[in-house]
Amino acid sequence: MTPNRKNTQNLTQPVLAETVKQDIERLTVEIQELYCLDSVPWIIGYSGGKDSTAVLQLVWNAIADLPPHQRTKPVHIISTDTRVENPIISTWVHQSLERMAIAAQQQSLPFCPHPLQPEVQDSFWVNLIGKGYPAPRQKFRWCTERLKIHPANRFIRNIVRASGETILVLGTRKAESQKRAATMAKHAEKRVRDRLSPNASLPNSLIYSPIEDWGNDEVWLYLMQWQNPWGHSNKDLFTIYRGATADNECPLVVDTSTPSCGSSRFGCWVCTLVD
Repeated sequence: MTPNRKNTQNLTQPVLAETVKQDIERLTVEIQELYCLDSVPWIIGYSGGKDSTAVLQLVWNAIADLPPHQRTKPVHIISTDTRVENPIISTWVHQSLERMAIAAQQQSLPFCPHPLQPEVQDSFWVNLIGKGYPAPRQKFRWCTERLKIHPANRFIRNIVRASGETILVLGTRKAESQKRAATMAKHAEKRVRDRLSPNASLPNSLIYSPIEDWGNDEVWLYLMQWQNPWGHSNKDLFTIYRGATADNECPLVVDTSTPSCGSSRFGCWVCTLVD
């Protein structure tokens, strides 16, 4: 079980660093135990943002510490390119996925990156110009479902069909918003196993959120103090965030409770959902 956490905003830097170190040690053991518990494949949602990077880094390092004969279960890394992403972020993510594939092979790890895209009939311009849809707005966010949710869900369903079930590892955190915290708390009440929540939209898939109790300070401290295992620069990631609105990255979207991220650098350049 996740221990009760202190308000990390009031902690000094050395105390916060020690707290994060203890969390990492605990999460490493937890990830290893969950990974080795069964043969259910894992799917990690990766957006290139800080939260998904932190989660992937945690899982990568935890599995890398296992003996070779125990790290055979596939871990799929999925990232959805809407085809209207900020070009800088799109390039960043694609380069990261390429490095993951190379590093996984070199380190003999079971990570398999999968760049995803919406189908042609779901693409932004086909819907906006071809079908005459109005520009997306808060009460009609047709873009979120077609550009982000459908590609991810299609991949997850294919894995479920092939393996019977799957575990979806996400970087969702309660500190993102009150709505997100409420949604996560609601799902936590229905947990069938410790730390694994049911996925309301996809049967036979469970959600694991390792850093659900982390705040921004903990995420950044981890990324800045622990080296990226697939060779991408976390310091460059920090630079990308400079000037972006606070905490508005685009995570892997699997439901419509995820807020729009068009007002940040992590978002679609055509986004009309900016406040």
